[in-house]
Amino acid sequence: MEWSDEGIVLGIRRHGEAGAIVELLTRRRGRHLGIVRGGASRQHSSLLQPGNTVLATWRARLEEHLGNYLLEASIQRADRLMATAHAAFGLSHMAQLLHLLPERDPHEGLYETTGAILDALDDAASAGQLMARFELALLGEMGFGLELETCAATGGRNDLVYVSPKSGRAVSRQAGDPFADRLFLLPSFFLGGAAPPTPQEVEEGLRITGHFLAVRALEPRGQGLSPARASFIAAWRRGLAAAPRG
Repeated sequence: MEWSDEGIVLGIRRHGEAGAIVELLTRRRGRHLGIVRGGASRQHSSLLQPGNTVLATWRARLEEHLGNYLLEASIQRADRLMATAHAAFGLSHMAQLLHLLPERDPHEGLYETTGAILDALDDAASAGQLMARFELALLGEMGFGLELETCAATGGRNDLVYVSPKSGRAVSRQAGDPFADRLFLLPSFFLGGAAPPTPQEVEEGLRITGHFLAVRALEPRGQGLSPARASFIAAWRRGLAAAPRG
């Protein structure tokens, strides 16, 4: 068996004396592992870093085998991501969330989203919004997507300003105002708004995605939100505070 694909490095662990098991998020074959012979050597150290995109050829006698990878560099972004605290924590958090996907289950749209987000994650001005979008996309890929097109109470499409923490559905202002203290505020960038979101809107977006990741994806597995997520948010806030004001 042999195939070639593009993939983002998610993780590496040592295998034997000199090899490494490399986990990729591939474009067409989802989360996929393989052995890189000599992968623990210095020669491979710059290539086999989480966040890099590689060109991968996988070979095995049978499809169900772990198989071997031959990897070539495509996009090397790991050094840039690791140089910024919020990007380093964000990369770690994203990799941990991607572990929730079944192995070898294709998610080409999520692959594209992940690569685009990693390309811009070191920019503090957009990192929070990008992370919220990533988490929203992941929820959708896992079958836990939020329903934000119509009001849960009326079915209408206008003036949607809340999200129900129980159903994950949007709620209009008229229907939700009496229960506002029990609802999330719906940030406009979740609806495709063109205006850059304020930090407060981004915080609300992260609050929403964090809630649904916890109750729908993680807690049923006996897990919780990763410490890397909290560290990402704290570092992102520091980055915003330190940014020059125009």
